Amino acid sequence: MSDRLSAVDSSFLYLEDYTTPMHVGGVAVFRRPRSGFDYDTVLSLIDRRLRLVPRYRQRVMEVPGGLARPVWVDDQDFDLTYHVRRSALPKPGSDDQLHDLVARLMSRKLDPSRPLWELYLVEGLSKNRVAVITKTHQAMVDGIGAIDIGQVIYDTEKDRDLGDADDLWMPRPQPRVHELLVEAVTDAVQSPGEVAENVRAAMVDATATARKVGRALGGVASALRTAVVPAPSGPLNAPTTTQRRFAVARAKLDDLRAVRKAHSCTVNDVVLAVVTGALRNWLLSRGEVVSPSTTVRAMVPVSVRSGDDEATATYQDTASLPVGVVGNKVSAYLVDLPVGEGNPTVRLHQVSHAMRAHAESGQSVAAGALVRVSGFAPPTLHALGARVANQFSDRLFNVLVTNVPGPQVPLYAAGARMMEMFPVVPLAKNQSLSVGVTSYDGGVYFGLNADRDAMPDVGVLASLVGEAIDEMIGTVDA
Repeated sequence: MSDRLSAVDSSFLYLEDYTTPMHVGGVAVFRRPRSGFDYDTVLSLIDRRLRLVPRYRQRVMEVPGGLARPVWVDDQDFDLTYHVRRSALPKPGSDDQLHDLVARLMSRKLDPSRPLWELYLVEGLSKNRVAVITKTHQAMVDGIGAIDIGQVIYDTEKDRDLGDADDLWMPRPQPRVHELLVEAVTDAVQSPGEVAENVRAAMVDATATARKVGRALGGVASALRTAVVPAPSGPLNAPTTTQRRFAVARAKLDDLRAVRKAHSCTVNDVVLAVVTGALRNWLLSRGEVVSPSTTVRAMVPVSVRSGDDEATATYQDTASLPVGVVGNKVSAYLVDLPVGEGNPTVRLHQVSHAMRAHAESGQSVAAGALVRVSGFAPPTLHALGARVANQFSDRLFNVLVTNVPGPQVPLYAAGARMMEMFPVVPLAKNQSLSVGVTSYDGGVYFGLNADRDAMPDVGVLASLVGEAIDEMIGTVDA
């Protein structure tokens, strides 16, 4: 029996076009060890670990006539060197040059005729650093079972054995056309309404089909906790173009925890208040009208419990409210960020009040429960958060904010220590900005992915995030 894509995964393939590529990315910066960290090292590491993620050797195969959803098949011509690539900046490469490269790489769609992922080793960074940039299509991330490539190449031990090379891997035979058609007919008998939808996807506007699929997925993103009314209009909602800009900001986790303690909230509340303050000053820098009642609506995907989840850490003590799943339970939470409020303390309390309903529902999942997921989970969890957001109309929110807890111990790849990790969350149609946040080894890392034409000043917004962090720290002693 073929490994058929789910309705959700198929919808991301139908929705994708050149203005809205549906991949999630990450940028990890490493200190180069004395033993070296070059392309051959990375290639060997991935070659030895790839058997742990068999999906990364599979591609999508369409069913003739669109009679059923596509299936996963082994890539008969799998070429690891196509997916693991080498790039370099002119020495000494700056962070700004790295971010420009990230923006260009994230602007390009993945090749649908090959396995839907890429990894780039970027050399030439100043201060003896190298970077690893990853791209993974959302169709591949259907739960904790389908993990990001980073979860198998990053280790908690510097000298961990790389494992044995998988020299014996042989692709399974590709299914024949008549086999796919027979399976499609069988599925049609079992689900007669679905085959009509699949034919429509093949013959008419795929976007309309994907939206219909999304509406049928109430169990995947079941809870909108804000009235379903249009989001405020503004510069964050503009026609999406084909190109991106990328910028970053940083904070110390202990500083955000100090704010959390002083104001009896969560670190996630602090992060959202920081984003609120930065957006407020960014709007003012653009000459936008900001009144005391002005808001920006954020979609904040949050984890919810299933009946048998185990989460021992308390919500108040979490490093950040996780985005992602435990048992494939993700809800979309709409929060009106009070950008019109000039007082940072009041702003934080308003955000905290808005988020408290989720915390008090008894369904929130503590960050510790997701940090215990084997490996480096944040890229997968950011992808799952983006999956939820893309199932809702762009008219419902202005900006997507995903906040994922990461391990608070150093991670390594082939002996090289990871210094920083920035998420790159994709844009939805008519969205100009997505903000991904990940905590790791005592730091909090903001990745700002923006439309190139709509937000040429995303670097300004990133600097304002830094100012908003300092402003929030200042409330501790106030």
